[in-house]
Amino acid sequence: MDRRNFLLNGSAMILTGTAAFKKKAESGKGSGLPPFDATLAELQSAMQSGRMTSHSITNHYLERINRIDKKGPALNSVIEINPDALDIAGSLDDERKHGRFRGPLHGIPILLKDNIDTADRMRTTAGSLALVDFPVMSDAFIVRRLREAGAVILGKTNMSEWANFRSTRSTSGWSGRGGLTKNPYAPDRNPSGSSSGSAVAAASGLCAAAVGTETDGSVISPASVNGIVGIKPTVGLVSRSGIIPIAHSQDTAGPLARCVADAAALLGALEGYDPEDPASRKNGGNAGYARFLDPGGLKGMRIGLARNLFGFHDRVDALMENAAAVMKSCGALIIDPADIPNIDSLGGLELEILLYEFKTDLNRYLSKRKAETRTLSLEALIQFNERNAEKEMPYFAQELFIRAQAKGPLTDAKYLKALMTVRRLARQDGIDRIMRKLGLDALVAPTDAPAWKTDLADGDHYMGRTTTPAAVAGYPHITVPMGFVFGLPVGVSFFAGAWSEPKLIGMAYAFEQATKARKRPEL
Repeated sequence: MDRRNFLLNGSAMILTGTAAFKKKAESGKGSGLPPFDATLAELQSAMQSGRMTSHSITNHYLERINRIDKKGPALNSVIEINPDALDIAGSLDDERKHGRFRGPLHGIPILLKDNIDTADRMRTTAGSLALVDFPVMSDAFIVRRLREAGAVILGKTNMSEWANFRSTRSTSGWSGRGGLTKNPYAPDRNPSGSSSGSAVAAASGLCAAAVGTETDGSVISPASVNGIVGIKPTVGLVSRSGIIPIAHSQDTAGPLARCVADAAALLGALEGYDPEDPASRKNGGNAGYARFLDPGGLKGMRIGLARNLFGFHDRVDALMENAAAVMKSCGALIIDPADIPNIDSLGGLELEILLYEFKTDLNRYLSKRKAETRTLSLEALIQFNERNAEKEMPYFAQELFIRAQAKGPLTDAKYLKALMTVRRLARQDGIDRIMRKLGLDALVAPTDAPAWKTDLADGDHYMGRTTTPAAVAGYPHITVPMGFVFGLPVGVSFFAGAWSEPKLIGMAYAFEQATKARKRPEL
């Protein structure tokens, strides 16, 4: 949950870039190992032809993690390696040899954010030392889906501790257990959060793709700031069971990848009905998203420029004007302006709801985590942090924990009124109203400002962002790289009403193919 909304040549610009995958990783060039930016399709082709195996690809990523995440630039994005990853990869190679192919993720190494339960030899801690000795009893639903799809769970990624919902002055990318994750484009810059490690790892070629989670901005913002694609799905498309929560009204997991096709493939594996998550009952499923990857996906689309989400950075605005021109050249009809009503009324109500839901949802989750006779609760976490303040609170405190602990149950009239009001403002009197009025297929806006300098003393310095309307509404949101400001990546956001993932994926893919704006970090 994000709380607040190298010079190139001194001007904002869309980078057309070089041909995809031109450069290979140092150890991979000429050795049969995957290129830095290998797509899922390229990795599958290499495994199918016998040029690579899941075991060799997994080993390559493990070596790369050791070389640039733990050493070298020391990005510190991976908090834990799965000790069984190579064995799992080997067993999936055996399946392939015997004619069993599970689909586009078969043998593909995937990293998971450290708030996603895995019932294996890895821990799940949300970056907190408080959960280190409390085992997980079963896989999260989405982890079961990934294993069934043939993914290799490579490890866990560092994150903003407790998904950035402990303090109003926290530093994204820092956790008591994992330390500080660095932005691969400029190590003194912040990776944003809370899916900091997942975004950095995907951007830096430490995995084929990664999974993050979002309540408000925690997939979309780090994707933008680290120059990759992020998809925050409609709440309910992806199950939340087995994921350390903030708030059931907004929480969701989502993919982080270097291209739209890979993010879409990962989303297809994650989604599905889960009886333990009632919201997933709404999900009819799409049987994968490959058929929506259309280079002509912008043609005939009515796209509204949400101008009241512009204006936080002049160079980002310049990039956005160029992006809109690209969309128009691809056949989209640009509706300008398409301001979203009531967005200034969302923030305070949103926080009130999250405080209520955090207490209830976290206590419910923690009741399933036990170590011998010990149990945990939000109150116990507050006490743990106080006892271990030197390690857990060296930079910022836990005022959000304390405020949440003071809240009553979800039957409180104050909570129910706030929830009803904010949903109306975000949905029918917000995104739905402007889209219906103007007949839009999607809204677009700049995703985020360029990465700010990491500041452990004062916390994050957000200049502005686009995530809150879709987050509060529970609607899907996709960010795609659109260019660079002073060498730092910036994304463009596509969002619309519930269950519009197929159409948004098509538009995002078309924009990506038209611009080729992503440029890998020069580690």
